[in-house]
Amino acid sequence: MYDICTIGHITLDKVVTSQSVTYMPGGTSFYFSKAIQPFNLRYTLVTALGTQESYIVDDLRAASIPVHVLPSAFTVHFENIYSHNQDHREQNVLHKAAPFAVDHMPELSARVFHLGPLLSDDIPVALITKLAAQAEVSLDIQGYLRYVQDQKVYHRDWADKEEALPYITYLKANEFEMQAVTGHQNVQAGARYLAERGVREVIITLGSKGSVIYSNGTFHEIPAYRPEAIVDATGCGDTYMAGYLLQRINGQSIREAGEFGAAMATLKIESSGPFTGQPDQVEHVIRHGTFTPDTSAPVFE
Repeated sequence: MYDICTIGHITLDKVVTSQSVTYMPGGTSFYFSKAIQPFNLRYTLVTALGTQESYIVDDLRAASIPVHVLPSAFTVHFENIYSHNQDHREQNVLHKAAPFAVDHMPELSARVFHLGPLLSDDIPVALITKLAAQAEVSLDIQGYLRYVQDQKVYHRDWADKEEALPYITYLKANEFEMQAVTGHQNVQAGARYLAERGVREVIITLGSKGSVIYSNGTFHEIPAYRPEAIVDATGCGDTYMAGYLLQRINGQSIREAGEFGAAMATLKIESSGPFTGQPDQVEHVIRHGTFTPDTSAPVFE
């Protein structure tokens, strides 16, 4: 029995910022796995990638992360292009990997299955319902809103949301994704929309303005901590969710879990690549960190 099992593709990413061009592994499953690794948790990853990128899995296993690899002719190849404003990016896709078919999944038990689809056809609803019969399901919704045309990534509403949302315990979306799936620009209205369709804890991340978590009729506003430098925002949302689910599994409150996730995301954005911090560094940010100036702006319109 694992505490968390993540399901999602590892990608080969080209990250373009105003300061550099970097090639690195990526994807929700990769950034989440690296972020959770320093903590005392029973964890495993289910992914699918081409044999040419098997070195990425070898590196994860060398870091004591158990990985189950499903066969795929290709690895997902992403290009992430950031402007100076790290809250926004342009994306291209050069290759797609095989989807996670129910019949191909290994038999695993976990307290939480965290799903990280990168594209709309990665994880079928049938797999969500199967997992929800066994455990809590956490979802980063971003991939369900992405489709690829001529290697460009476009966004649209999630076609299967009404069928799938009742099975989701934890759902993370950024502000743009919330608007796309709910039709609401107002954070309160968007979060309520998702909760009314069955999601127990709705996590809306707002970049430098922090995050909002809605559960049982209550909104929790979580500020963002000020980073020492803004280097690379790729994987910040995945890092946040690693901290959030870790603390929720450990019995912490929604606010405590949100603050822990926010502190981890702050440490992540200060360097390129995945989270490399340690638990004591996260606690230091929570105790001594300062909030970003943007938290003074209204979250609710």
